[in-house]
Amino acid sequence: MRSSSGGGSPRHGTPGIEYPGYPGTPEHSALSHPAPSYPAEHEGPVPRVPRDEVRRRLLTAAARSFAELGYADSRLEDIANAAGFTKGAVYSNFAGKRELFGAILGDGADSEFAAVMKELGDTDQPAEAVGLAARTVARRIVGDAERGQLGLEFAARAARDERTRAILTPLRRAQRATAARSIASVAERTGVRPAVRPELAALILHCLCNGLSNECIADPEAIGADTVEEALAAVLTALIDPQTPHSPHDPQTPHDPHSPHDPHSPRAPHGAPDSPTDDSEHSNG
Repeated sequence: MRSSSGGGSPRHGTPGIEYPGYPGTPEHSALSHPAPSYPAEHEGPVPRVPRDEVRRRLLTAAARSFAELGYADSRLEDIANAAGFTKGAVYSNFAGKRELFGAILGDGADSEFAAVMKELGDTDQPAEAVGLAARTVARRIVGDAERGQLGLEFAARAARDERTRAILTPLRRAQRATAARSIASVAERTGVRPAVRPELAALILHCLCNGLSNECIADPEAIGADTVEEALAAVLTALIDPQTPHSPHDPQTPHDPHSPHDPHSPRAPHGAPDSPTDDSEHSNG
């Protein structure tokens, strides 16, 4: 496993990564795992650690460190050692601590969107889609308080630090864009007409989820999974109203001004009441 000289890093492995447990490798972290020991029969080249696995282990160790110690007191060297590497592995995958912090939040958001879409499956029933989405997101908000804490801390730092904001801003925009595409996809599949354009619906839901996460952190006894699910379901129902179905082939363009269904049309029946589903209310949908 070790080099023929008996010191330094192993002969093979992921380039730029040193391995704890070998002479000359620093090990002094409260977060570090015990140095790995290898049986004699396994002597030989160290297997290359796949880059995706290196990244995953670094993100896991970093999330734990940031949640326990906060951003300022977390050290890259300790995070790397806890993941089974040295600091060189961090810089092989991330530009620094800010980017590592942002990657944790980005990966968490991606996994949440994936979980919601997987839970929805191929359902074409609006009420069922609302219930499944609300339940899935509520479980993740309440069950992953650490990510909520990280998001709150990163947003607070971004308000004071331009370099942090340069990482957070495109991350938030990407999250909202993904949510907008998901909303549009579900609306088309279930045959409902969004009350507002998908981009605005995504912003509303994004802010709601962040707010609910903060409330869960501040008052977990009062703001539990049932309350969060109820709040999400109420807003989702208002944004994608199951009571206003439309054809999936409907381009959602404004009505012909001369249509007999348009209450402002000169050909509309005398005294016809204003339609609550007039397309003019949804011209941005």
